Amino acid sequence: MNDRLTAQKPMLDSPQLAAGMLIDGEIVAGEAFMPVIDPATGTAFAQAPDAQRHDLDRAVAAARRAFPGWSARDVTERRAVIHKIAACLREVADPLGALLTAEQGKPLRDAIGEVRRAADHVEALSAFDVAGGVLREDARERVEIRYRPLGVVGGITPWNVPVMLATVKIAQALYTGNCIVLKPSPLTPLSTLAIGQAIADIVPPGTVNILSGGNDLGIWLTTHPDVDKISFTGSVATGRHVMASAAGTFKRITLELGGNDPAIVLPDADVEATAEGIARSAFANCGQVCMAIKRVFVHRALYPAMVEALARRAAAIRVGPGTDPQSQMGPIQNRMQLEKVLALLEGVRATPGAQILTGGERLPGPGYFVMPTVVAGLDDAAPLVREEQFGPVLPVLAFDEIEDVIRRANATEFGLGASVWTADAARGGAIARQLEAGMVWVNRHGGNGRDVPFGGAKHSGYGREQGVAGMQSYMEMQAVTIPLT
Repeated sequence: MNDRLTAQKPMLDSPQLAAGMLIDGEIVAGEAFMPVIDPATGTAFAQAPDAQRHDLDRAVAAARRAFPGWSARDVTERRAVIHKIAACLREVADPLGALLTAEQGKPLRDAIGEVRRAADHVEALSAFDVAGGVLREDARERVEIRYRPLGVVGGITPWNVPVMLATVKIAQALYTGNCIVLKPSPLTPLSTLAIGQAIADIVPPGTVNILSGGNDLGIWLTTHPDVDKISFTGSVATGRHVMASAAGTFKRITLELGGNDPAIVLPDADVEATAEGIARSAFANCGQVCMAIKRVFVHRALYPAMVEALARRAAAIRVGPGTDPQSQMGPIQNRMQLEKVLALLEGVRATPGAQILTGGERLPGPGYFVMPTVVAGLDDAAPLVREEQFGPVLPVLAFDEIEDVIRRANATEFGLGASVWTADAARGGAIARQLEAGMVWVNRHGGNGRDVPFGGAKHSGYGREQGVAGMQSYMEMQAVTIPLT
């Protein structure tokens, strides 16, 4: 057991100070602090450091100093360090999962599962060949395409899957020869800070720096002149600000933003199997997944049966604190998101013809719990259909013609993911290719392999993460031409 990981117990009687930030190989306590709320109770259970500008400057300077030595290491050496990080994550999965449940709200088994999946993920990412190769060689010259590390990466992660997203950014930066300064969401900083504690003795000083803080820290990071790239995962609105603030210093950027993923159910689909797959995606992590199914279009011939099957599955989900072994879904993570979801539900109740088939209510008592909800009878202009709800509320709409549903599915500013459900995979693939999304699946939704680049079209993102293409976005392409005569 790594004794540097001192996870806080969920729902402590009084707020406790969290462990410090990782800066230049040292754990730094910080000077100011911010409360961390347990979404199952709505009350603070811990505090996290609120980094100051000089903390960030020190972290960036450390990363800049560490970069020449780290980038000069052979890729096998960098891979070995990432494998040690993966092993460490597996070692601390239980206490880190408990801390994740306390600050994020998800059931403990899901939180521990996130840590274990993160370990597998970073290990797999370090297997790719991202160095480039020979583009062309003839009697006159050889042209090589090489990929060189950028330098210092600024990583910013959200609150929905903080361990997975933090470790993926760390692994991509390190494997490609960069150093990283990472800022987790101020709503879920503790698990990421704990990762810094756990790996402090594994990574060379300065290569990984983890600082918690609010909006000011994000602005300082995205505008810092010695940061070469920003990898941001979060909302579309914040992504716009990140893109604008990074422009002043021509930083490379990757933006992994929100989605309003459609699922299209054709008349030959198996109702029960399809409902199972759609419900699994729509309600996972309390619906707080960027690529979750957010709206369902069902052929009118299947509509009554599909709506019933989805409502039945939603009603069977047990909602409660993540510390309860019987809970299958925890709370919405924060009050602001809770209020957005409740406002969307109020809009549904005010819409003539709309039907809430199951759920639709906030659970009484403390915490930010909302029952899994299935809604019928809305049109495409309804806010619940048009916006990203990021909560456990799923609208189901009917369609008659394939050409029309493709148009409706594409009629959005979002373009992260989409899926087609059918007994005819070839037909499903033909429809999938017409959908304006960065990732499209047939008869499932999500669950990409590590070799598949992740990212969206339109307002859902800019660039890609993961896979060879995503890894190479952490590097600068260089064309080298060498005469042979």
